[in-house]
Amino acid sequence: MDGAGIGETTQYLTFTLDEEVFALDIGKVREVLDYTTVTKVPQTPDFMRGVINLRGNVVPVVDMRLKFGIDATENTVNTCIIIVEVAVDGEITVLGAMADSVQEVLDLEPDQIEPPPRIGTRMRTDFIRGMGKRDEQFIMILDIDKIFSGDDLTAVQAVDDDISQVSNG
Repeated sequence: MDGAGIGETTQYLTFTLDEEVFALDIGKVREVLDYTTVTKVPQTPDFMRGVINLRGNVVPVVDMRLKFGIDATENTVNTCIIIVEVAVDGEITVLGAMADSVQEVLDLEPDQIEPPPRIGTRMRTDFIRGMGKRDEQFIMILDIDKIFSGDDLTAVQAVDDDISQVSNG
């Protein structure tokens, strides 16, 4: 053991959006919920589906399809909300990431992960940590902290604050 954690197998939760497979570091995932009613919040970006009540806490829900520019689709029996912890400016924000389905928890060795593709300067790929490969399928490993800009989370936190004030007032 080198003690630095480099070269170790990492576990990822895999999920789908429109036939593509994505993965999140399992350390960022709190739990996976069946899709539930989401309360829409006015004047939020399209990808902000609204909020849910998670054991008394208000949790904003982001539609990952819309966040990534994929067309919205009807919810199915497999639609789920992945509760994740996102670090922005040193603060942890809990939010729900809506996905088409959750696949499995997957162990990936470092040699199964390639660096993210370089696609010119116009496209943002900084939120892709790497490309995992399993059998003949690529899995986009996401850096959940980089998917959401400070502006996105400011909107999320503003919704959270507004609702907290209403429920406490």
